[in-house]
Amino acid sequence: MPKILLVKTSSMGDVIHNLPVVSDILFHFPDAEIDWVVEESFAGVPALHPGVQEIIPVAVRRWRRNLFNRAVCAEISAFAHRVRSKVYDVVLDTQGLIKSAAIARLAHGARCGFDRYSAREPLAALFYDKTVRVEKSQHAVVRNRLLAGRAFGYIPDDPVNYGITAPSLDLPWLPAGSFAVLLHATSRDDKLWPAEDWITLGAHLNSRGIACVLPWGSEAEHRRSRQLAERIPSAIVPPAMSLQEAATLLSQAVAAVGVDTGLIHLAAALKVPVVALYCASEPGLTGVYTSSASVNLGGSGSPPDPARVISALEGLMR
Repeated sequence: MPKILLVKTSSMGDVIHNLPVVSDILFHFPDAEIDWVVEESFAGVPALHPGVQEIIPVAVRRWRRNLFNRAVCAEISAFAHRVRSKVYDVVLDTQGLIKSAAIARLAHGARCGFDRYSAREPLAALFYDKTVRVEKSQHAVVRNRLLAGRAFGYIPDDPVNYGITAPSLDLPWLPAGSFAVLLHATSRDDKLWPAEDWITLGAHLNSRGIACVLPWGSEAEHRRSRQLAERIPSAIVPPAMSLQEAATLLSQAVAAVGVDTGLIHLAAALKVPVVALYCASEPGLTGVYTSSASVNLGGSGSPPDPARVISALEGLMR
């Protein structure tokens, strides 16, 4: 029964792109015990996969702001103790950064990761006992799967399997009929799709009898949701949600349309029809990755127009 520790800490989209690795490993090694080190704010993602045994949260993003704080030092020590508490057959770092490689180095077991030609930060390869070359020109999901396959001696099979199921939580504010989720919020303003375009899309969905739900994660995003809802008929601004509640919401939607943000990848992983909008980044290597149930539109400096989005959405919903 192989014991495996996966190291993929952030961001949400990257963590979601690593879920198929769990499914692949368990397909080839059904008795494998898989643990996962992940940033505390994204720990809910691997928790959706029944094949993950133990989730070990790390807080590099928070710790690095207060490295010399006594409480932070105690947290770091407790994390290191927890990572070292098991002996693993393989510690697999699919992130390829110095920080993730250093975390992998803390664990007991054969550390494996990308070689210096494949890693996002080549120096990370110095931390591993075994390195694997995986072409950089491929999508992140493919790279993760190939790294694991070459590390464990199997060839990943298609189609990709994220292996997750949304919890069945009660969301009493949901509309009674069909609804689509519009993920308008993202971490960078240059990735935002124009408000007028969201309003055009929302009006189209309303004409089809499909309500629009506008999630948010910060006060600024909440204001934007309310402003859009004022101009989109029958739109709903939900209360603040946990990741599990967001997964429940997405799993019940007839479709999701969203900018470059982690939740759009979660929707795709849950097999919801997805139109992903790219305004300031290219989707080729890190865009939504599923099957015919999703489409990436736009690119850096070339946001898609509403007509193209509506056409793609109609095609997916058919």
